[in-house]
Amino acid sequence: MIRLIKYLKPYSGLILLSVLLLFIQAASELALPGYMSDIVNRGIATADTSYIIKTGVLMIAVTLLSVVCSTAVGLLASKTAAGSCKDLRSDLFKKVQLFSNAEFDQFSASSLITRTTNDITQIQQLLIMMIRMVFYAPILAVGGFLHALAKSSSMSWIIGVAVVMLLCIVFTVFSLAIPKFKRIQTIIDRVNAVVRENLEGMLVIRAFNTQRFEEARFDEVNKELTAVSLFVHRVMSGMMPAMMLLMNLVTVAVVWVGASQVADFRLDVGDMMAYMQYVMQIIMAFLMMSMMFIQIPRASISAGRIADVLKTEPSITDVAESTVPMPRLRGEVCFDKVTFSYPGASEPVLREISFTASPGQTTALIGSTGSGKSTIVNLIPRFYDITEGEIRIDGMDIKKMSLHDLRENLGYVPQRGMLFSGTIRSNLTYADANASEEEIRKAAEIAQAMEFIEAKPEGFASAIAQGGSNVSGGQKQRLAIARALLKNPQIYIFDDSFSALDYKTDANLRAALKEKTKSSTVLLIAQRISTIRDAEQILVLEQGRIVSRGTHKELLKQCEVYQEIAASQLSEEELR
Repeated sequence: MIRLIKYLKPYSGLILLSVLLLFIQAASELALPGYMSDIVNRGIATADTSYIIKTGVLMIAVTLLSVVCSTAVGLLASKTAAGSCKDLRSDLFKKVQLFSNAEFDQFSASSLITRTTNDITQIQQLLIMMIRMVFYAPILAVGGFLHALAKSSSMSWIIGVAVVMLLCIVFTVFSLAIPKFKRIQTIIDRVNAVVRENLEGMLVIRAFNTQRFEEARFDEVNKELTAVSLFVHRVMSGMMPAMMLLMNLVTVAVVWVGASQVADFRLDVGDMMAYMQYVMQIIMAFLMMSMMFIQIPRASISAGRIADVLKTEPSITDVAESTVPMPRLRGEVCFDKVTFSYPGASEPVLREISFTASPGQTTALIGSTGSGKSTIVNLIPRFYDITEGEIRIDGMDIKKMSLHDLRENLGYVPQRGMLFSGTIRSNLTYADANASEEEIRKAAEIAQAMEFIEAKPEGFASAIAQGGSNVSGGQKQRLAIARALLKNPQIYIFDDSFSALDYKTDANLRAALKEKTKSSTVLLIAQRISTIRDAEQILVLEQGRIVSRGTHKELLKQCEVYQEIAASQLSEEELR
């Protein structure tokens, strides 16, 4: 929580103004019982109508002043809480943008969503309560106690008993509710995870008729969240009746003790009524503080979860971006005895990987599932950092290049072509916002995407749903390839980006790509031999090692692993 206080500094002026208004509000409310006492003791007792009217008008004016102050404080508190949480949410989002894949392995996507939304909302609610109550309640409690003592010190024991009983109630509620708050946030993470998986895997769920299983899985976490939330709310809901019972008991005690003092002429009736009001104000002040203190533990848990993200330093350290524009790279990629282990893994997934991918050539990677193909290409943009060895581009260690300069020269197409909500044009210009209409069309033509784009009534203005859910897998891959082409980088990385394409489209696309990328470095991962057979260099991976390298014809003669893959895909005629 302390780490987040800095977000309140820009709003310190609003907070100070709120404190001033709260002092005025508290002073106004503390003055009302005194005026009421004067009306009873001086106005009614002496039948002085003018005094009653004069004091009554003064009470109305003081009440209106209190209402104005309360309204103003509410507005200032809302502005302060909303503004500071906006800044916090922005910093949290920016921090997540700096995370590498290692940090995303540490914080799940559903948890990061919960922290950015629900957890910050908890802090915002607490800030509003604190600004409105943290100064107001103590002023009201202390002022009420001093005024009550001034009216009758002999009944001060009633206040002492009431405060002790109040603290007992608050302690009981705290001990029961606080342990459940952290559990609620954890369960919300799980609910988000289940919902996210369900929405992303809806087609698979329907294909396997597992809707009932998914409903049961969601129902399990949903019921757990409901049970814990109900327990907390039942405990919390019991506090208000307990407080009201306490207030009524205190009222009875004040009337009982005060009546005997009034009968003995040791206390005026007006003073007894004022004393009763002061005691109510004291109890209400403690009630407000207890409500705030109950909110604090839950908000502190949320603050801790947010602080965990903010204090996490990205494992990929960036160097300062040069003020001088970096010259365009040739694009030679060199892996020099690269070994890599995932964070927390007991064994490396890549061992002693060495190869050079030259400009004007296609370097293809093939191997069984889990052999480390995607891991290799993920190391080039520094989604992960290598454990040992060195990766160089044009002889420069990529760790000595700024991430911006490094990634500016890469055209990356992942296994799953990721599209964003918007239009086809907005998704393509994601690579180059200043691209001309001719450049956009040319990239789409090379990627073999024009056929289905022109078939749409709105063409490039056609809407794309979130994640590209309204286009097929093949269309999604072609748009992702077109986006990379529009960037016109020196190094292209295709991570199994042709898997959803039919053989004809695959062949046409590779032929068009050959002309477009003739001076660039191309790294290509594929499962199909037909996709990589024309590559100038093919690397065959097995269990994180390069077991052979060469052209298609060379590997057919010398590499057993490649022969097995080829035999499973090609005819005997094609194998000759």
